[in-house]
Amino acid sequence: MRDIIAFACGDCKRRNYSSTKNKKKTTDRLEFSKYCRFCRKHTAHKETK
Repeated sequence: MRDIIAFACGDCKRRNYSSTKNKKKTTDRLEFSKYCRFCRKHTAHKETK
């Protein structure tokens, strides 16, 4: 039931991180503050396909 999702940087739109989530229990898109090595700073990373 768990699907692989990718997180993209809010500034440069590059996909830096991946994770898994249960789509039946968590239907909304996840958003975390993570370090982007391309921007060299902490930015908001949103779930993408």
